Amino acid sequence: MREQILKLPFLFGVGGAVYYSIEIICRGFSHWTMFVLGGLCFVIIGLLDKALRTTCSYPQLMILSSLIITALELVTGIIVNKWLGLQIWDYSGQPFNFMGQICLLFSVVWFFLSYIAILLDNFLRCWFFHEERPTIHLPFK
Repeated sequence: MREQILKLPFLFGVGGAVYYSIEIICRGFSHWTMFVLGGLCFVIIGLLDKALRTTCSYPQLMILSSLIITALELVTGIIVNKWLGLQIWDYSGQPFNFMGQICLLFSVVWFFLSYIAILLDNFLRCWFFHEERPTIHLPFK
């Protein structure tokens, strides 16, 4: 029972830490709100995988994940960048951007990163919460 109570906060923390770390490595800086966004996205991707694994292919899950991440990035960007004026990111210089908060390039990045997130979620659930052992399937075969 205690494992079940700790599962989502643990996965949220891992997802937030990974996302925050990727930003530090790629951009040289991040913001605590990106930890929250990354954690939320990671938990949602894992829950989607669990709910839709038997009815959706990996590419379908990856598309859905990318759309959800992009939508959450838009909402977060409007709140932290536009309303609060924190200017954490600005995609205005990217082609196919919307309000400088989301862009096609990063939606494609989220598509590919979502596969890694699905695998990581599956392995973490197996290792720490004794869920079924994951089988690795290549997304495009």
